[in-house]
Amino acid sequence: MRRFRLPATLVLSALSFALVILPRPAQAAEKPHIFQHPALSKDLVCFGYAGDLWTVPRAGGKATRLTTGVGIETAPVFSPDGSTIAFTADYDGNVDVFTIPAAGGVPYRVTYHPAADFVVAWTPDGNDIVFRSTRDAKSRYTQLYTVPAKGGPAKLLPLPMAYQGALSPDGKEIAYSPLPPAFGFDYTAFVSWGNYRGGRASTIWITTLPGLESSEIPHENSSDFNPVYAGGKIYFLSGRKGHTAIFQYDSSARKVTEALANDGPDIRSLAGEGNTLVYDQLGELHLFDTASGKSRLLPVEIDADLPEVRPQIKTVADEAEHVRISPTGVRAAVEAHGDIFTVAVKHGPTRDITNTPGAMEREPAWSPDGQSIAYFSDESGLYNLYVAPQTGNAVAGTAPPKKFELAKEPAYYFDPIWSPDSKKLTFHDNRLNTWLLDTTTGKLTAVG
Repeated sequence: MRRFRLPATLVLSALSFALVILPRPAQAAEKPHIFQHPALSKDLVCFGYAGDLWTVPRAGGKATRLTTGVGIETAPVFSPDGSTIAFTADYDGNVDVFTIPAAGGVPYRVTYHPAADFVVAWTPDGNDIVFRSTRDAKSRYTQLYTVPAKGGPAKLLPLPMAYQGALSPDGKEIAYSPLPPAFGFDYTAFVSWGNYRGGRASTIWITTLPGLESSEIPHENSSDFNPVYAGGKIYFLSGRKGHTAIFQYDSSARKVTEALANDGPDIRSLAGEGNTLVYDQLGELHLFDTASGKSRLLPVEIDADLPEVRPQIKTVADEAEHVRISPTGVRAAVEAHGDIFTVAVKHGPTRDITNTPGAMEREPAWSPDGQSIAYFSDESGLYNLYVAPQTGNAVAGTAPPKKFELAKEPAYYFDPIWSPDSKKLTFHDNRLNTWLLDTTTGKLTAVG
């Protein structure tokens, strides 16, 4: 069956009038959250959310917004006394190290080099901030530097290359990862690809300062990253047993043991204070007591002005893709901003066939008889196939879309193609399966 693509200039012209209403903001008690990169002090937890930094008591509760910059503020790290937070931000058009009082105040810019500088840690005395940068690198790697918290010249740590790291409480050694997590090289890259076992799987080394005697934490065929000193041991994240979990290393016994097993979503970052660790998993924050081995969810309430998630009207011309022309050549179906539209080739209204701003609709396919449009939607949580009338809700009494459930496990689906009689569809998924769906009976058959 031949498929046609509408010229891009025509699609953009038509869709310049298409508008999408974005979803209403979530209330404080609703999920999901996307809390990231938490840091811990004796009293507070600081974390990134919606591009800003927030703090919440260690017992949980209502979060307080700490920063309001137009760009992204992320990767907070508490000073040893908990009074100051160092973080990475781009307030002045360049990615640099900033500090802010933990109680709130005006951010203070610490570094000014044209290269991007990313906060890593504090020195144990609280006088200097450790950050990474490519400012002196001869290739695609970073090095660690220290800079006075009040500003001043930066000093290179005596390590040939380093990405993440933590200084021991006495400042006599540093645990660090020489290379960044696989396939990530900016201040949002804290973890490697899940279950990655390739040559770029990160390792953790321990080096004495200033003696520079080095040893590697026993490594397996997986990524080890994000070291933290706590309770006389080094804790770190690793995927050596599958999902990224928390492990501990006893340097005297040179032994690695699993501290917190994980059979769910990967843990993405780790920080600590005293004998307590904080980590984020699937957008939620958790506290882990290294003494008892117990973990608990940190309840966080967000109730704030979030302009990005308020109802909005947007043009979607620059998001048009997967264009399919109708059998008559009069209209075309277009995927844009997660909705399915039809646009007139010459003159006529643009119709939003799906109008579901809280879901993602993909890959429209116009039936040969011209009456229906098939597409994939994750409205129910998993991707399923829907068949909607090509008029959408433009005609009174139009029947709602028909939903056809697909596989029970999560999957992505691609390239729906109709049979000539407009009764069957074939498509494939990311598991290399090819499927045949009978839209009259709902029967789904794997054909390859």
